[in-house]
Amino acid sequence: MTPNIPLYQPKAALVVFTASGFTAPYIEYYDMDETGSPVNPHPLTVREAQSLAKALDTREQAGKAFLRPEGILPANVLHIDPSANGSVVWYTKAQRQKMYFTESLGLQNGTVALPALVWKATKKELQLFALKSKTKPKAETPLYHAPFFNLYQKGNVCMGNVNVAIKSAATLEEFITAWQGYFFESYFSHHINDHNPVGVNLFNLYKELMADPEKPFPTDTLRPTPLTLKKLL
Repeated sequence: MTPNIPLYQPKAALVVFTASGFTAPYIEYYDMDETGSPVNPHPLTVREAQSLAKALDTREQAGKAFLRPEGILPANVLHIDPSANGSVVWYTKAQRQKMYFTESLGLQNGTVALPALVWKATKKELQLFALKSKTKPKAETPLYHAPFFNLYQKGNVCMGNVNVAIKSAATLEEFITAWQGYFFESYFSHHINDHNPVGVNLFNLYKELMADPEKPFPTDTLRPTPLTLKKLL
């Protein structure tokens, strides 16, 4: 079947003239007749220039593309606010993840077992929480402090000198992939305001998990927050 492709007809043309010794170009606007030939040449008017600028402005289209899924909505996405300054809440299952640490922390880079996590991100900020359950969280599922260095008490992540640059037209999948990359490819360094997210020494816990590849993350060490998933939304 032949696709129904619209037939575009020429409506106008612009011709840019330059002259030796002059830096500013001269622009003429031409209407197009029914045969596609240029007619009615005249200097580009302010109204025509404004119309052209609007047609070339891709910001509105980019805003419409922001957080649009590439296909079927991913199963791990829990909530989307698709506005220009919107946010996404998603979760990741328990996993083993390569992590990086600053020399000052005294911990070797290595692969660590992690619990299931709940992520909430805007274009500029990231919050992170942990789950004890292995199933998809529901509205009343309690949230726990995520077991990482560089986190504030309320779950906000200190990204340090990481250059967070989320595209204004990022799809939902690009947005999620970018944030997880920024987080796990950054270097962890310290507790913030003496906030220890777990009930044991986090440094020693990481060493134990890296030493035993079969050891799952001990969720009984997670400390509760006053939040449920519903309150986070």
